[in-house]
Amino acid sequence: MNNEKVYIVADHIVNALGFSTAEIAEAMKEQRSGCKSVTGYSDAITPAMLGLVCKKAFQEKYDALLLPKNFTFFEQLLIFSIQSALNQTDINPKSKDVLFLFSTTKGNIELLEYPHSEKDIIYIWKSVALITQYFGNPNTSLMISNACISGTQAVVTAKHLLASKQYRHIVVCGADCISKFVVSGFQSFKALSFQICKPFDAQRDGLNLGEGAATLILSLEQKNSDDIEVFSGASANDANHISGPSRTGEGLHRAIEKALQNIDREQIAFINAHGTATPFNDEMEAIAFSRSQIENRPINSYKAYFGHTLGAAGIMETALSACALKHNFIFSSLGFNELGVTVPLNMNTNLSETKEQYCLKTASGFGGCNAALVLKKGGGYV
Repeated sequence: MNNEKVYIVADHIVNALGFSTAEIAEAMKEQRSGCKSVTGYSDAITPAMLGLVCKKAFQEKYDALLLPKNFTFFEQLLIFSIQSALNQTDINPKSKDVLFLFSTTKGNIELLEYPHSEKDIIYIWKSVALITQYFGNPNTSLMISNACISGTQAVVTAKHLLASKQYRHIVVCGADCISKFVVSGFQSFKALSFQICKPFDAQRDGLNLGEGAATLILSLEQKNSDDIEVFSGASANDANHISGPSRTGEGLHRAIEKALQNIDREQIAFINAHGTATPFNDEMEAIAFSRSQIENRPINSYKAYFGHTLGAAGIMETALSACALKHNFIFSSLGFNELGVTVPLNMNTNLSETKEQYCLKTASGFGGCNAALVLKKGGGYV
């Protein structure tokens, strides 16, 4: 792959904390969580701690953009986020130089519970085709559905495609919604916490699920001198177990090592970990960080702020990490009090400043998949 620079020229997020990247970042600076105890999302009597998008407020925002109503909530999230990001640029989505790349883990899976006149709508490819058609894009869009690394892998894939000059711009968008199917699945693993989750903490007892959408528009053309660069990325699979991560962190360690080639690790401003607050994930990540000799860098997780948003998580958390890197700060790792992994980590417990130029984003998921992504602060080269 050549060394073409790839930039984030626009971004947008909608989740339990708000309807833009800036709004959500401000809530996170104040250490507010959008996760709440909710019943009715599974057959279990016990409530679940979920990060839900406010449907009424979302519909008002959606309607204000005069967007079409004949789409499912999942598809509306994608359309709203994409349009909001496109509005920040002069990029024409109808150009053949623009590719749409989507990520999700569940799509419209909840429609399996209901009879539906158009059965194809349950398939992810159908939603992708409908949204691509709505925006008038002439290319065949791509979809990545690779468990919880889907969003991070989508950004890495977009970087590679742009660096090979197949396209000039790529709209990377991910979304997932909370449904009984999703909540019941994680409850069957006994993986959900009844409180706001505590990534890497000694008292962690499971994750919080969230929903939402996020969009990054990546481009070969730098829009502003402080645009964040998608510097490098890699993925690896440890092939350990269908749901359990490698106890040695092998796959994540390999992905990190490849992503950090030729980078001074002391220049890493922070590491935004996957940090689900499950016992095995956090321990595995800690071991991988130690093996890559980066455990001394400031580390945070965003999961306690708005939940684990599945296929949207990697894009959402990359957008927030880019925001922090650009403005020289590090979000605190909400929910952390006392280290609960076997490897010493430098957990970032307060909103803090940084002058370093790189950050590392990691993700891991079912089936042993792992991804690592490096962002670099803009240097004023246009």
